Amino acid sequence: MSNPVFSSSGVFTDSSNRRGRGPAAPMDAPTLEQMYQAPTATTRDTGRLTYDDVIMKTGGLLALLAVVAAGTWMVSDTMPNLYIVGAIVGFVLAMVNIFKKQPSPALITAYAIAEGVFVGGLSALLDGIYPGVAMQALLATAVTFAVTLFAFKSGKVRVTPKANKIFMIAMLSYLAFSLVNVGLMIFGGTDSAWGLRTEATIFGIPLGVVIGAVAVLLGAYSLVVDFDGIERGVRQGAPAKFAWTAAFGLIVTIVWLYVEFLRIFAILQGRD
Repeated sequence: MSNPVFSSSGVFTDSSNRRGRGPAAPMDAPTLEQMYQAPTATTRDTGRLTYDDVIMKTGGLLALLAVVAAGTWMVSDTMPNLYIVGAIVGFVLAMVNIFKKQPSPALITAYAIAEGVFVGGLSALLDGIYPGVAMQALLATAVTFAVTLFAFKSGKVRVTPKANKIFMIAMLSYLAFSLVNVGLMIFGGTDSAWGLRTEATIFGIPLGVVIGAVAVLLGAYSLVVDFDGIERGVRQGAPAKFAWTAAFGLIVTIVWLYVEFLRIFAILQGRD
């Protein structure tokens, strides 16, 4: 199991899994000589995916998300529930982008804007109750991203079939717990603002902190899967337009990590 953003597009999967390709047609000597004497093609000439493409797209979307988040924070006093609209719109756009076979820059940009509204409003709300949690979550997310990227680039962490199976089981368990917890909160099964996350404890530690730590580990591994998919896409010569898909996938994981850290720090500060 991997980030559905990447798994929904074949360009980020192992080329050995693709079928239906016959052997390439042989080239004659004049053609080979012409190719040999031609100047080296750049990525712009070939139209292939590059790491620079992904970095630029991801950086641009993150910058847009941050600007929208800051703007939403500033108007949160007059529109405190705006983040709910951002969450709903962001979820819908995420589903649309995930199931589209071809990337849509407009829809992916719209997703970043919606997530900016969601993140900015939620951060303003929780930071107003628990001062400082937004900055703590932001720093923790940045550190997690940097450490995970370093571990992946150094070869210390890699995607394996066994790790993917563990990730799938843990992810399904996390989703099941989240659904049960939300159901209890909606139907009055708990009076706590965080549901079972704060009502239940494990060795004196709020269940929300334990679950949050597991979610952060899942998010970090999801980043590894994202990096692996991007590496495959570049190596296999995916079209340059799929840099938008890669950037979208990274944004999805980064926002997830940020929200989990935000919740962990809010729960911890709420105990003081």
